[in-house]
Amino acid sequence: MSKRIAMVGSGAVGGYVAGHMVRNGADVTLIDAWPEHVEKMNADGLSLRGTTDAESHEMPVKAINICEVSNLPKDGPIDIAFISVKSYETQFAAALIRDYLAPNGFVVSLQNAINEEAIADVVGAHRVIGCIASSISCGLEGPALVRRHVPIRGDSYTVFRAGELHGRVTERVEEVAELVGYTDSSKVTTDIWGERWTKLVINSSHNGLSACTGLGGNDMVREDGARSVNIRLTAETLRVGRALGFVVQTKKGTTAEQWYAAAEGDKKALQEIEELLFAEIGNRSDSARPSMGQDMIKGRKTEIDAMNGFVCDKGAEVGIPTPMNAAMVDLVKRCERGELTPDASNVADL
Repeated sequence: MSKRIAMVGSGAVGGYVAGHMVRNGADVTLIDAWPEHVEKMNADGLSLRGTTDAESHEMPVKAINICEVSNLPKDGPIDIAFISVKSYETQFAAALIRDYLAPNGFVVSLQNAINEEAIADVVGAHRVIGCIASSISCGLEGPALVRRHVPIRGDSYTVFRAGELHGRVTERVEEVAELVGYTDSSKVTTDIWGERWTKLVINSSHNGLSACTGLGGNDMVREDGARSVNIRLTAETLRVGRALGFVVQTKKGTTAEQWYAAAEGDKKALQEIEELLFAEIGNRSDSARPSMGQDMIKGRKTEIDAMNGFVCDKGAEVGIPTPMNAAMVDLVKRCERGELTPDASNVADL
């Protein structure tokens, strides 16, 4: 009998990954809170769109609203529950699915930020696996319609990194890597915490910046002020992660020291980093927008506390100043409250 899988939170990343699992024969139930999204998936199937026709697919799926989770036992317990919701909804999602897990069932955090410990508080650390989706760049454009704004990475870049909290390689984490590998390149990592901080460096330097400026991924590079803030946020978060003792990776071909120097105005380092950032524009469409920027457009609560706010908290623990991350928290919250309109001018004085 095949494993029963639940995707708790079937929006951009969750819907995209679940759809590819279904395409490859996995038994997946998609769970989501948006009624129209669930209804459309059940009526017409799930539509996945990519940068080429070959990356676009339509498939029938099983979808339920979060109010219908109590019906799950009719088809048996859940063996693997992926959680792909906003960080502030993590413990709700974990509690929602906990009582429907099989005796050896477990939960996989397929989220931004660092939520494994929050899930462990609900289901137990022995039932938690982390999985990073790096540079996947997906958006939920409408009910049952998910678009990916970057090409399939394949051998050029590992998108998914699945790991046990204790760092050992197990059969179940290899199974998770295989399942997410239906979407794009994947691997098992023995350092999920280092991978999480590596992803957090990207999240903290892009998401809040997009939310408070209204800029997409490419325009944050083209606009001088936003690009400068991006570089300084990257350097600041790198310093915090490394001070905590994590192995935090940097973007290909660069070192942490280059980012530190660029953030401090070293001309050679700044030129090298800026060349890398401009080169990345060619790998994504102009419509690509970080998730927090999407949330701001939709009027949703953002994950600013779980990203830049988290960096500030951890920086305080190790005595690393985090003024750029603190500025992001302030600006995004002011935009959320309607005190500011997202615009590039919001970061002009940083």
